[in-house]
Amino acid sequence: MVTDRPDINQVLSQMRDLRSQIQSPSSNIQTGIQQVGQQAPQGVERPDFSDMLKTAVDNVNSLQKESKALAQAYERGEEGVDLPQVMIGLQKSSVSFEAMTQVRNKLVDAYEKIMNMPI
Repeated sequence: MVTDRPDINQVLSQMRDLRSQIQSPSSNIQTGIQQVGQQAPQGVERPDFSDMLKTAVDNVNSLQKESKALAQAYERGEEGVDLPQVMIGLQKSSVSFEAMTQVRNKLVDAYEKIMNMPI
């Protein structure tokens, strides 16, 4: 159980980094929303939502592939692969898939709400 603590700390630090990026003083929340035809200032690169979503899906996919490979290696009896390692890998992939499913559900819900808005 202690072996997964660095992973939890790493995930927490990533979440904090993302939160600080979102709440940075240069974000549109702090400086006001830009007009629709206005471009971002030179040298400022905005994160693309589709790229972020694709990266997240790719990460979930790679975790699932790694956990499947670990499970198969354990089933074959390869040395250096122990049961706790396999179980942790499977739990990581399961949790990441559940999180991705929740994100997808929220996106679909938001889309449906937008589509049902009166014009």
